[in-house]
Amino acid sequence: MKNFLTILAISLTLFACESAADKSEKIAQYNIKFYSKVWDEVINDGKVSVLDTAYAPNVVLHTVPEIKGVANAKAYYANYVTGFSNREFTVKETFAQGNKLTKYWKFKGTHTGDFFGISATGKKIDVEGCTIATIVNGKITEERDFFDNYEFLKQLGLLPK
Repeated sequence: MKNFLTILAISLTLFACESAADKSEKIAQYNIKFYSKVWDEVINDGKVSVLDTAYAPNVVLHTVPEIKGVANAKAYYANYVTGFSNREFTVKETFAQGNKLTKYWKFKGTHTGDFFGISATGKKIDVEGCTIATIVNGKITEERDFFDNYEFLKQLGLLPK
């Protein structure tokens, strides 16, 4: 009887672990689809209002300076939509585990509008970067973007080549 209870306990533990792993994988796959759709609509389609429902109310963008809250985050990304025409935002690769997600992306566009107070230069930009995001209960709670700002500013013609 003792051996039976031990085997039963081990079996239940293994089943629970598999279930947790399966649940984590389902969350990760959902988050990949959700996150890719959000950024396709926001950047490529210019629908910044999508962030009203995609972001958690207390979202944090780890930039300099740090940005907190949906309204401020929307204003931040609106600069990309109004600052660049011919926008092409492409997700090249995405990795996710549970509520953490990393995407490798490419952004192209022509600087034809105001961008964070920088008047249009007419220059074309083509940059690649990476974003690490946290998604909890179907809402983006934080993001960290990494890309070569020096190269970006050179392409805008604001720094020497």
